[in-house]
Amino acid sequence: MCANETQHVFYVRSGNGSKGRRVRIKARDQKEPSDPFLTKVEKPGARDADRWEMKRSERIALAAAVLVMLCNSALAAPTVLRASHQFPGGKGDVRDEMVQIIAREAKAAGVGLEVQVYPGASLFKPNEQWNALVNGQLDISSFPLDYASGKVRAFGATLMPGLVRSHARAARLNDSKFMKDIKAKIEKAGVLVLSDAWLAGAVASKKGCIRTPADIKGVRIRSAGPTFAAMWQAAGASIVSIPSNEVYSALQTGVAEATDTSTGSFVSFRLYEQVKCVTAPGENALWFMYEPVLMSKKSFERLPKNQQQVLLDAGAKAQEYFAREARSLDEEMVKAFKDHKVEVITLTPAEFDAWINVAKQSSYAQFAAEVPDGKQLLDEALSVK
Repeated sequence: MCANETQHVFYVRSGNGSKGRRVRIKARDQKEPSDPFLTKVEKPGARDADRWEMKRSERIALAAAVLVMLCNSALAAPTVLRASHQFPGGKGDVRDEMVQIIAREAKAAGVGLEVQVYPGASLFKPNEQWNALVNGQLDISSFPLDYASGKVRAFGATLMPGLVRSHARAARLNDSKFMKDIKAKIEKAGVLVLSDAWLAGAVASKKGCIRTPADIKGVRIRSAGPTFAAMWQAAGASIVSIPSNEVYSALQTGVAEATDTSTGSFVSFRLYEQVKCVTAPGENALWFMYEPVLMSKKSFERLPKNQQQVLLDAGAKAQEYFAREARSLDEEMVKAFKDHKVEVITLTPAEFDAWINVAKQSSYAQFAAEVPDGKQLLDEALSVK
């Protein structure tokens, strides 16, 4: 019998005529005697008895052959996990590539594990992915964690204006008390982190450059999450709430006049075709978002230890890849926008501080008031030098 497989039995008639005794022959994954084939073997009509009889040795050989075939089939069939994300597939998006690395590493490990990747929101809509991960309906996702801040309000800290500021500081945050607390909340909800990823972002407008709070007044802006929405609103903007894969059409139709999103999404979704000016991250990045590769805890715990380790190792490789590519995403965005004649600017330290003053009175204050440990999380993040 195959290892770790369920034992089933099928019955054949032994002896002469229709009144011989039944013999139990073990096999896996076969139906009980309700199976039409087995019923026919077991209960032939009296006149057809001779036609249905087989010699004992032939019956045993047949059963053994079936058993071997089923065992080999079970051993050959891999475990297939489903991975979903909202970003373009096969076009160089770093988040898609992180998931593809995990898929390639899982298959190459030779432990009977495969990951099937569904990019471009082809399996789940962006905002549906968190619940699907928690419930075990989805196995893996590259997911902007703030999208789940409606479920776990503390996740809003991972898209807080000015909280990260640079790629070097983002790398230091990964090992901080702040991120240990965030990951504990992720795991408590039923999800695990396979790879860390902090993406820098920008803000762009169809009307002109956004340098100071005065430049956003009266503008309809798409915001990636509630923390930035609070800051934009405090500066006089109105908010359009849509995921990043819908921004292009919103700008094209005039539903939105400006947007904030990651530099990777600015390129992947070709937003340079719809805006006049973009405020790039530079040395004073206002926008950073935590977009890890996540896995359902239910899915993970169903796997044997060797497959679990393969996924953890693959996640580490995907994270190493991202660390090498993070800064180049910003450079790629700047080049793409300049190539399409879009004006590119960065914030000065004074302009950055002006936005932080607005954020502290809106996003920071609101987060600290609404989230039980909100102030503690902010203080932990700000303490990272």
